[in-house]
Amino acid sequence: MSSLDHVRWLGGGSGAGKSTVAQALADRFGARLYSTDAMMGVHADRLSPDAAPLLERFRQLDMDERWVQRDPTTMFQTFPWFQGEGFDLVVDDLRRLPSDRLIIVEGFRLLPRSVLPHLSDPRWAVWLLPTPAFREASFAKRGLADAFWLNTRHPERALANLLERDRIFTNWLSREAERTGVSVLHVDGTRSIDSMAEDLAERFGLSC
Repeated sequence: MSSLDHVRWLGGGSGAGKSTVAQALADRFGARLYSTDAMMGVHADRLSPDAAPLLERFRQLDMDERWVQRDPTTMFQTFPWFQGEGFDLVVDDLRRLPSDRLIIVEGFRLLPRSVLPHLSDPRWAVWLLPTPAFREASFAKRGLADAFWLNTRHPERALANLLERDRIFTNWLSREAERTGVSVLHVDGTRSIDSMAEDLAERFGLSC
């Protein structure tokens, strides 16, 4: 039995609705919610350049260099969180949290190859894969505080690069899920949050 058998993992592409669905699950089952997105800054401060060379390089780039001047494939290949840097800190956090109740952990930092060693049952992890149209609509709804691409000199190009980078990441996740045998749930906007949460609860082996 793994020390993380009380954890359920919800990964996926950007803009797939992971946070919203995870919150619905946490509310329904009285679970503790752990957002890997919320911990990025904390973890970044704890990672040395040797432990996270991609992160170190990313920090040295200005906003235009990050989101405008590089092609989406390079952006995907060099984005530290897409390559697993700092994932061990997520696991350390989860092991420190009380295990008295279920933990729902969510975020795009969850990669199949990283999560699989911590699963006693492969059904306890699911990845949400948004269609390009759903992702674009999701990004369009983001508030100004989350629309970081507006802080570049060419916001439209930055957003186009970002969407293409995340499309590449989502396609990669799909292939990785197939290779490792973990579950995916395709997200195209035709299902309600409650319906998706119910589906995930069944996959996760949860009951009221």
